[in-house]
Amino acid sequence: MALSRVCWARSAVWGSAVTPGHFVTRRLQLGRSGLAWGAPRYLFPRQLLIRHFWTPKQQTDFLDIYHAFRKQSHPEIISYLEKVIPFISDAGLRWRLTDLCTKIQRGTHPAIHDILALRECFSNHPLGMNQLQALHVKALSRAMLLTSYLPPPLLRHRLKTHTTVIHQLDKALAKLGIGQLTAQEVKSACYLRGLNSTHIGEDRCRTWLGEWLQISCSLKEAELSLLLHNVVLLSTNYLGTRR
Repeated sequence: MALSRVCWARSAVWGSAVTPGHFVTRRLQLGRSGLAWGAPRYLFPRQLLIRHFWTPKQQTDFLDIYHAFRKQSHPEIISYLEKVIPFISDAGLRWRLTDLCTKIQRGTHPAIHDILALRECFSNHPLGMNQLQALHVKALSRAMLLTSYLPPPLLRHRLKTHTTVIHQLDKALAKLGIGQLTAQEVKSACYLRGLNSTHIGEDRCRTWLGEWLQISCSLKEAELSLLLHNVVLLSTNYLGTRR
């Protein structure tokens, strides 16, 4: 039983950490200009070879490209959070969410208690998973490297499914212990959860993953919209990664 949990948790941190959704793949194939898409010479190995056949330099370059794409949606997601603040009935929660958005926009990495203090906001209107607006859901899909070209109900269902799976895997990983993971497994786990870990040291990655797990394991199923947004909230400014 213990061995199966270990194998499950280890496969979790490798599973889909760097596999882009169809939308990302299609945009890359179209050869859009801009830094996020890289030079044409990268197209074939990134699209036709699985991760294990990439060279170390290709791994770093490709992960940077995918992260640059998902990070484009971060300011949009923060702006959607700001727009719903007036619709939050509790004055204290309105202040806390305003303060969190301001901190992130100013380049501050939020503390765990800053995020967990908002769990009530993300469990019902206006930020519960079933209450998110269509454009907000599309932006979150891009932040997860998932296609946003589907009807909102399908996007919402898929985000709920992905977030629920990550939540379950977080619980298994917490039981296993971060110390049981190799350096590469830690970096893969961080990348899957929104952090561009390619340029961050192992110790810092373990610290960040510990913060993520502390938040995730504190949340109930009804509060998983907060875990989904944590892909942006916890990763944007960690150790100068906002660039």
